[in-house]
Amino acid sequence: MHIQAMSGREGRGRRVLVAMSGGVDSSVAAALLVEQGYDVIGATMRLWSGASPEADERSCCSLSAVEDARRVAARLGIPYYVLDFEAVFEERVVRDFVREYASGRTPNPCIRCNQHLKFAALLERARQLGADYIATGHYARVGFDEETGRYRLRRGVDRSKDQSYALYMLTQEQLAAALFPLGEWTKEQTRRRAAELGLGVARKRDSQEICFVPGDDYGSFLREHQPALAVPGKIVDRSGRVLGEHPGVCFFTIGQKRGLRLPLPYPMYVVEIIAETNTLVVGSEAELMRRSCIVEAVNWIAVPPLAGELPVMAKVRYNMAEQPAVVRELPGGRAHLEFAQAQRAITPGQAAVFYHDEDVVGGGTVSAAGLRG
Repeated sequence: MHIQAMSGREGRGRRVLVAMSGGVDSSVAAALLVEQGYDVIGATMRLWSGASPEADERSCCSLSAVEDARRVAARLGIPYYVLDFEAVFEERVVRDFVREYASGRTPNPCIRCNQHLKFAALLERARQLGADYIATGHYARVGFDEETGRYRLRRGVDRSKDQSYALYMLTQEQLAAALFPLGEWTKEQTRRRAAELGLGVARKRDSQEICFVPGDDYGSFLREHQPALAVPGKIVDRSGRVLGEHPGVCFFTIGQKRGLRLPLPYPMYVVEIIAETNTLVVGSEAELMRRSCIVEAVNWIAVPPLAGELPVMAKVRYNMAEQPAVVRELPGGRAHLEFAQAQRAITPGQAAVFYHDEDVVGGGTVSAAGLRG
């Protein structure tokens, strides 16, 4: 198998639209593409009007982020635009975030933003501007397998910053148009290069996890956007014994113990969320362990849909270390993922991503955890 690296594509005047968040990663990505001879256009996606002028400087939605990106573009001598995508962000990311919590699931809005905004809506706008590619500051790589004729999504060289997990949903068309200039770089190299270029963002802190939730206070955000979610309900154990009351299932996730306030001499954790009956089921930490899960909306990247089982390394949370597993395709765009050893708190709504060596085989959204391991 011969994988041709795509990160070193010769620019030769080809046009690329760079998503610039005002942070160091996207700024250096734009600078590298200018150096490689691309016709670079910088653009910041205006996503969320809820970001106030006083918003945290780490937020990609803040006014300071726009000004940082504008200054970098001026320093690089490239045209720069602010593009309004608030409507699609509200529908595809924010409303999805609220709906998922309301249904007892724990969503990953950054993945939805990548899927619907950065590599869909932005790619469409790039085509309108005559651009051949879109680029971001993600730490990931794109390759092309000449034997299979498929584009590959590969891990970033800096494993501590690898963001391939959040890009598993990219289609072949999107991968063909994607440039990740930082895929071969470490974070320290990126910051050093930014300082060498005299970019004011060289030591800027990384962006916060969810740009539209002030202070990462999910509860306040959910109460504000859908007050009806704050409906108290029962906390029960596996036998159905009532142990207490919760303020609303949307404020909890699998594996959580904070906020339960149970009058017990030992810790209990959320092991199941039953949104239909507004019930939290709690249990011991041992009850959080699961060996398998069902994955829906699966996107296969390195391979076409499977004919049988495939040994992979997999993870079901962004910061989780990959674990040996076997994945098997199911009807309806689903898959069954079984780990060699039980994993803690496999959570519906989170992404399950499958790897083989440096490649992302595919991934999807956890819909249900399997039996206890």
